[in-house]
Order: sequence, then C-alpha cells, then structure tokens
Amino acid sequence: MMLMQTPEVDVGELVLHHSADAYTIGFEPFWSYSWQRWPDTHLGPLTVNLTPTKHVVFLTLAAALVFLVMWSAGKSLERQKAHQQAPKGFANAIEALVLFVRNDIAIANIGPAGAKFAPFIMSLFFLILFANLLGLVPWGAAPMSNLAVTGALALLVMAAVEIGGLVKLGPKGYWHTICPSIPGMHGPGAVAISIAMIPIEIMSKLVKPFALAVRLFGNMVAGHFVILSLFGIIFLFGHLVVWNWAIGVVTAALVVAIMALELFVAVLQAYVFALLSAVFIGLMQHEH
Repeated sequence: MMLMQTPEVDVGELVLHHSADAYTIGFEPFWSYSWQRWPDTHLGPLTVNLTPTKHVVFLTLAAALVFLVMWSAGKSLERQKAHQQAPKGFANAIEALVLFVRNDIAIANIGPAGAKFAPFIMSLFFLILFANLLGLVPWGAAPMSNLAVTGALALLVMAAVEIGGLVKLGPKGYWHTICPSIPGMHGPGAVAISIAMIPIEIMSKLVKPFALAVRLFGNMVAGHFVILSLFGIIFLFGHLVVWNWAIGVVTAALVVAIMALELFVAVLQAYVFALLSAVFIGLMQHEH
C-alpha cells in the first residue's frame, strides 16, 4: 500500500466551520466577506449585540424567498382567474400546499378558530421549510441549526398559545388552565389538589415551547454534522493512494443518500413544527 504525505485536516474544525454561526459569508475558497461586530447596546442591566450574523442573513433570505414565491403565485392565480382558467403549474402547486397547511394543519387541529391562526401557522411552515432548504445548497447555512432561532420561533408560538387562550377563555377560564378544578372532588381536598397542580401546569406551559425549539434544532444540526463528518473521512484517509478513490466513491454515495434523507427531514420538520404549534394553540382554545 502506497502512502502520500498530505496536509492534516482537522475534521472537527471543518464541521464547526460550516455549521456554526459567524460574522462571515462567502463561497470559499473563491470569495468570502467578513464584517465587524457593531458596538454593544445596553438595555438597562442587559447588554446585547445586534450585529447580523450568517444565520441572520440566511433567515432574512428565506423570508424574502417566501414573500417572492407567495407574491408570484398569487399574481399568477389572479391572471388565471381573470382568464377563467383553472389553477395550473407552479401557482397550482403553491395553492395546494397553502390549502393543505390551512385546512389539514391549522383548522383541523385548532377548530373553527383555526382560520384566524392559519396565516401564523403558514408563516411558520414556509419560513422553516425555506430556511431548511437553504441549508442544503452549496455554501448555504441552516438558520434552524441555531438554538437562538428555533427558541425565538418557539417563544412566538408560546405567545400565540397563551394570548390566544386568554382572549378565547377569558381571565377566569385561563386561570383554570393554571389552577384546574378536579371533576368529582369538593371541599378542602379539591382545593389542595388544585393548588398542587399549579407548578405542574406552569411547567407544562414552559415545556411545550422548549420541546419545539430543541426538536427542530437537534434534527437540523444532527443531519449537517453527519454529512460533514462523512466528508471528513475522505480527508482522513486521503493519504492512502491505493484506496483513496474507493473511499471517496463510497463516502460520496453515503453523502448523497444522507442528503436525500435531509431533504425529506427539511420538509418533515417544517410540518412537525407547524403541526405541534397548531395542536398547542388548539388545546388552549377549549375549556378543560
């Protein structure tokens, strides 16, 4: 077996470089651009930095693509309707997907009030979907592999759940979601059980958005770690001249298979996040 001296490659650094957030963007090794951090902003005792990062850039790009796709599909549907034509082509596909999210995710899980929440659920679905797909293109970045991004989306869902429940149930009904009345129990025992349930109910309100954030983050970052780690095998064994082509072919085949799986996961995770958000909102729209 012949050996050839090649520069050592830090696979761990390679994985983190392409998956972690940064103040740089580009098409390495051809072109890249870095920017300086803005000065910190002080909000009372808090110190925050509002400098946009690579994930912020790609999240903004995903939002812009969602707007352009919906705007283009809407204009196309208007032209087809004006000519008394049935929806077809790209516009028909987008309309079918929008109706699926509206009817089979939002309204089906929230109930009659689901139509009011449908725009919010659809926004979550398409933003997450486009952001996930951008993470699969060359030189792309996956904003949903950043816990801060998924956490922010989960907090929006939490606000929609709690505020929507407060508006629908009223103060008294909403209080019963924190301190529930136990059917069939009366007197001091019922009061004691209701008080004991308060920390459990509060914890359940916090666990739901936490689960949303961690599930989406974990699934997206894991797929990128697997793909980049498999690519690292080529560099680790690149010094084996006799076997390097075989290693490269096998690794490339595995990466293609994982990429196909990641494409499915990108759509699935957008669906799961939207579905669970609708379920959590629906649970708060009805009395216990």
